Amino acid sequence: MSKLLIDIIPFSITPKQLNESMSTNNGRLIVEGVLQRAESENQNGRVYPAGVLKREVKTYLSKEIKENRAYGELDHPESSVVELKNTSHIIRDIWWDGNDVIGKVEVLKTPSGNILKELLEAGCTVGISSRGMGSVKESTNGRTVTVEDDFALICWDFVSNPSTHGAFMKPVNESVNSKPQKSYKKINTLIRDIICEIDGVCTL
Repeated sequence: MSKLLIDIIPFSITPKQLNESMSTNNGRLIVEGVLQRAESENQNGRVYPAGVLKREVKTYLSKEIKENRAYGELDHPESSVVELKNTSHIIRDIWWDGNDVIGKVEVLKTPSGNILKELLEAGCTVGISSRGMGSVKESTNGRTVTVEDDFALICWDFVSNPSTHGAFMKPVNESVNSKPQKSYKKINTLIRDIICEIDGVCTL
């Protein structure tokens, strides 16, 4: 039976890298890195065959990216539809590096995109996560499951809980791989401040 499938990779960049990315992209925050990995077990015990993932990436390139509608949301909804009101980013390009799906992602200046940007500026780690519909079958090792041929990619979202062996994204045009900086700012305070700024009044 087809069901919603999620695969998450950690995403972390420093405030310094954010500033350098925006300064080299006319104020736009553009980052690139691993979106997904084929033929590799994730922490959910799921494996995506290269053939299946390559087919879906090719379709995504020819439709969503070509038509400038490769949107993603902040947090995973229990839905197969990408909601524009929750859009935080758009994927500008995708390519392969071995079994890794690499993507160029622009964080948009939407309410959800502003929250994502504030979290990244505070040094918080979030995950970039594929959302798709499909079924799985148990592997012969009894430990993993393999995504079957009916898998259909929907989008990539940003989420709070990184759960996959991963790679970290980096800003476009950034040549120095700095170590992620720890931040002790409270996420709730950040979100409250953003909402207050958008609404023009704070009752939280």
